[in-house]
Amino acid sequence: MTLPTAMQAQVIVHRQLQLQTLECPRAAAGQVLIRVAAAGVNRPDVMQRQGLYPAPEGASELPGLEVAGTVVECGAGVSRWKIGDRVCALVNGGGYAEYCVAPVGQVLPVPQGFSWEQGAALPETFFTVWHNVFQRGALQAGETLLVHGGTSGIGTTAIMLARAFDARVICTAGSDEKCQKAQAIGADIAINYRRDDFVARVKAEGGADVILDMVGGDYIARNIKAAAVDGRIVNIAYLSGSRVELDFMSVMLKRLTLTGSTLRARSDEVKAALAKELEQHVWPLLNRAVVTPVMAAEFALAEANQAHELMESSRHVGKIVLTL
Repeated sequence: MTLPTAMQAQVIVHRQLQLQTLECPRAAAGQVLIRVAAAGVNRPDVMQRQGLYPAPEGASELPGLEVAGTVVECGAGVSRWKIGDRVCALVNGGGYAEYCVAPVGQVLPVPQGFSWEQGAALPETFFTVWHNVFQRGALQAGETLLVHGGTSGIGTTAIMLARAFDARVICTAGSDEKCQKAQAIGADIAINYRRDDFVARVKAEGGADVILDMVGGDYIARNIKAAAVDGRIVNIAYLSGSRVELDFMSVMLKRLTLTGSTLRARSDEVKAALAKELEQHVWPLLNRAVVTPVMAAEFALAEANQAHELMESSRHVGKIVLTL
């Protein structure tokens, strides 16, 4: 097929997104070129636009970390995928565009019966949750997971996957309405953090074996109090700050593990290994609709600034996507 030489893409200009005409990328060795049908919107995109989260060396400067669409070109050495395949992919940048390249190891099939928008809602959150909750946090069946931000894209994914693997889930959210929605998604207990002390509630339930936190700030000390003996606390963001004063005595007495990670800067090899585990353990659940992404809102590519405004407001429940 004949590929275009130019495409529309959202570019960061003075901390705003601006739709521009750019040169269309081409697939290099070990890559596929995807004609994007939908792209996920994530908190790191907002932080990148604000100048707080620069792209790693060698990555596209364009925002967008996950896409779904059709393969239109395969680079040298690519054997699994062919032109016309329906795929979704975790990308290293460049998702807010009509065309985007993806390392072949980070490409997965769009699950059976999923729309493009649902496909684009998968990679960033599912890669993140699998790595941090199940690999680093080592969540097991019968254990209790505490998820902060339970109605975010990450939060809703963590709730669904933890329940699918027979764990108990407690989450926090910022209103009674959001708590009700979190419980409808699968949380056993949802705590309105604006009104109730999540530490007291979680301790009354026996403590949390794994805690997934993107808040930081004073939550760091409070998570230590809420953790069960031998608990694992995983930080994936610090929306309220990363510098705190802590008494580490409880870490020793409870034998806690404090860990964390970022995904975008990891190597293609690490992400490819994550993709293989997801395809083995999670994609069958998606294909059977045991787990489906919670969709919050859809915006056209030209409306990316409005999508970011919704993300920053935290009014949404689930995933925000751009459609092309």
